[in-house]
Amino acid sequence: MRILTRYVAKAFLKMLMLCQGAFITIYLVVDFMEKIARFTKSGAHWYHIVLFFIAKAPEIVSETAPLAVLMATLLTLGTLSMSSELTAMRSCGVGLARISAPILAIALLISILSLLIGELILPRSYAERTYIQEVLIEKKSPSMYFRQHNIWHREEGSILRASLFDPQGPSLKGITLWEVRDGTEPIRRTDAASGTLDERGWVFKDAMVREFRAGEVSSTRKFGRLAVRLALKPADLKVLGKHSDGMTIAELSRYCEKLKSGGYDPTRYLAQMHSRFSLPFGSAIMAFLGIPFALRSGRSSGIAFGIGLSLGIGFLYVMVNSVIISFGQVGLLPPVVAAWATNFIFLLVGIWLSLTVDN
Repeated sequence: MRILTRYVAKAFLKMLMLCQGAFITIYLVVDFMEKIARFTKSGAHWYHIVLFFIAKAPEIVSETAPLAVLMATLLTLGTLSMSSELTAMRSCGVGLARISAPILAIALLISILSLLIGELILPRSYAERTYIQEVLIEKKSPSMYFRQHNIWHREEGSILRASLFDPQGPSLKGITLWEVRDGTEPIRRTDAASGTLDERGWVFKDAMVREFRAGEVSSTRKFGRLAVRLALKPADLKVLGKHSDGMTIAELSRYCEKLKSGGYDPTRYLAQMHSRFSLPFGSAIMAFLGIPFALRSGRSSGIAFGIGLSLGIGFLYVMVNSVIISFGQVGLLPPVVAAWATNFIFLLVGIWLSLTVDN
């Protein structure tokens, strides 16, 4: 049995590496063709473009892993069936569960590795990729620090700090703006509960302005609305709005608690946090679903059938998961339910197919 287990595992790993390499190559080619015109228009150096795609590699591997596992499962079992090896194994009294066990074990291991990559590597690679694209390639100002809930922006004569950024406004919360002379001497401090951006510029709400003279407060004034001249651009703030991709699960949890304690709705980020747990296990679900599909098709299936079926199931999984996650982000479904619903649906389909396979 150990020899048979190693044989199936080896065949599956070979097919998995082939499929994973093919999907990574396709992803890179499509992404490269999509971005190269914009990058070259910005005058980017080829070295920075290469660094960008290297930094994006962990994300590509993580996103293509479930589809690669599904295709490798279908092709491995389809190949064994076409060569009558599967028939020989079953004629020797080996059950389908024992034949499929190595594939399921490897797929579960890939899911665990994907979870670790998403927690330990992806946040760092996302921050690095964002810096390369925004600063080195598109030549944007590096004065904006891409942090989740502690935003700093410095320009000539002023320093701004905001505790929270909402990209849907766009708006800033918990604002402190220092106006300085000679780089260090404060001349004015503005504290505001929030600030929004309109066609005329930034407008602070519930603002308090303190004037300084000789290092001491000389006057204090309050404003319901206060127009402020800032060079912040909406594009820069929208980049900050994608910060959840650059956070670990623990950081997302703390950020949701911070939003809740501040009176803001954390539903969107709760759905994203739970999906960080559920999405890596898509590889195990795809393997479990692919096994009965491969066994039901029998020797009549070929490589083209396996590729087409895996692409169809994979795209269906992505579409269903995207729709259900969006329901969770807007509050139509509980975040936990929205994150795990797709895996649960496809798991039930796999169980039903497994029960109807002719043993």
